Amino acid sequence: MPKRVNQSSIKNIAMGGVLAVVFAAGVAVPALAQRDPEYAAAKAAGQIGEKPDGFLGIVGGETADLRRIVNDINIKRRAIYAQKAQENNATLEEYALSTGCQLILKTSPGEKYMAPDGSWQTRTSAAPLRDPRCPQI
Repeated sequence: MPKRVNQSSIKNIAMGGVLAVVFAAGVAVPALAQRDPEYAAAKAAGQIGEKPDGFLGIVGGETADLRRIVNDINIKRRAIYAQKAQENNATLEEYALSTGCQLILKTSPGEKYMAPDGSWQTRTSAAPLRDPRCPQI
């Protein structure tokens, strides 16, 4: 009798493959933002942070300037994710989540990130709280 494969296992295998591609390609997405001094200032001030879905979010009060910065970077990220996902036979959501896992892992102490429960956390020297779908490293 053939062994049944559960959908969760298939998703985990697929996610591992996508993550391997993200690792191999390097997480180049932050390089887009690092060139923007407004982004750097907002990040340092804890006004924006990384989300598990691979996109930036606004922490606390939203201003027109913060919304503009976040939207600009997220539009660029989405374009990169779509291209990379297509090249690697993954969905945009899978690729974005894999990248989000890595971006949160790469946050530095003092930077903001969104925990799996949706709360904004400040990174400490400890490992960040990450989405349970992220591979354990």
